Amino acid sequence: MDSMLLLHLMSFLCPDKIRAVYIDHQLQDVSSAWGGFVQKQCQLLNIPCIIQKVQVEDGNLENQARAARYQAFQQHLNPQDILVLAHHQQDQAETLMLRLLSGAGVQGLSAMKKLDRRDDLTIWRPLLDLSHEQICQWAGQLDVQNIQDSTNFDTEYDRAWSREILWPVLSSRFPKMQQALSRTSYLMQDADEILQQVLNDDLKQCGSVELLNLDALQQLTAPRQRQLLSSWMKGRSQYRPSFDMVQRLMTEVIASRKDSQAALHWNGFYYVRFQQQLHRVAKADYLVSPLENKSVVLSFQMGQSVSLASGSFQIQSSPMGLSTKLLNQPLKLSPRLGGEKIHLYGRVGSWPLKKAIQQAQIFPWQRHTIQILSRDNVMLGVFTPQGFWLAQSDYCTKSGWLPTLSLNAKTAISDLQS
Repeated sequence: MDSMLLLHLMSFLCPDKIRAVYIDHQLQDVSSAWGGFVQKQCQLLNIPCIIQKVQVEDGNLENQARAARYQAFQQHLNPQDILVLAHHQQDQAETLMLRLLSGAGVQGLSAMKKLDRRDDLTIWRPLLDLSHEQICQWAGQLDVQNIQDSTNFDTEYDRAWSREILWPVLSSRFPKMQQALSRTSYLMQDADEILQQVLNDDLKQCGSVELLNLDALQQLTAPRQRQLLSSWMKGRSQYRPSFDMVQRLMTEVIASRKDSQAALHWNGFYYVRFQQQLHRVAKADYLVSPLENKSVVLSFQMGQSVSLASGSFQIQSSPMGLSTKLLNQPLKLSPRLGGEKIHLYGRVGSWPLKKAIQQAQIFPWQRHTIQILSRDNVMLGVFTPQGFWLAQSDYCTKSGWLPTLSLNAKTAISDLQS
């Protein structure tokens, strides 16, 4: 009823600027027929209607259905569009109640915002201050047709259980409970906004979205550390990690021995301690398969782009680099096996490649991507995530060429070369 009332109200308010999206979760046999009903009502109101089927992943059905629904909405939203939803005051109170029972913090208890601006969409909930009874009365006055979903009464689902069993008991004792919980959500939204300002300041002091400086972090009080870690782990996700997950990060990773290289996996990222820094590393980057223990032969051309395990490189001219005679010639690219030595151009003498890697502070989870370029058993240089390290050899010459790392966030030549 609330969604259909919203459809009618929007058709009155801005008839030429709206379109409807019906999400078919395909969880009930009648869901397709419901889509037909919505489409018919839209035709009567002269509103374009989109029927979007989704596949709901395994797991918590309510959470997975919500995730699938929002992903589907975003497929049909243009940059300036606003997603208008029909949540009302009882929905708000139920959300706060369920989050309270799950142990949510300030952000969780702020529940739903009337105007919710996110990175990838803006949501407007114009009915959020209306009670269910007011919506029923309004819908009756406008003769709004609707279909009742039977799962709204299935107490196997948490929200339905809250609505059908818990709600009547609490309401009989606290008649104004719904309004009180809704008011609490607004107070929590104020508190969350203040907390976010503190967190932004703390993040500036302690690091960035990719890493945190542990010395700076540990200057904060324990509650601010927990809040910053929770917000930092959340990143662009919709929800923060659980309290237990934040505690695990503090005890298993941050408080681990400096040489332990402890890591914690959560929500597609690994959180790794290295050199008094806590790094947030995408799962795909952290678990990259080691290179095969074999060499390959390749050749380079000026201006060529080359994708290697350590990054994308472009062959460019350089005041000092490798001889142009090596262009279009077979060169050997080998994985690092251990025990190699390198004489870096501009440095005195050779030293272990392992030591050079450690001094450059290349992360342990990236070291297996390092490859050595050679010609006739002469080391020409080393491809690393920080760039190409030129080795001293008879092939070094003025007006030569070098592979340049094509990443703005990192310098092409390591500080080792300076």
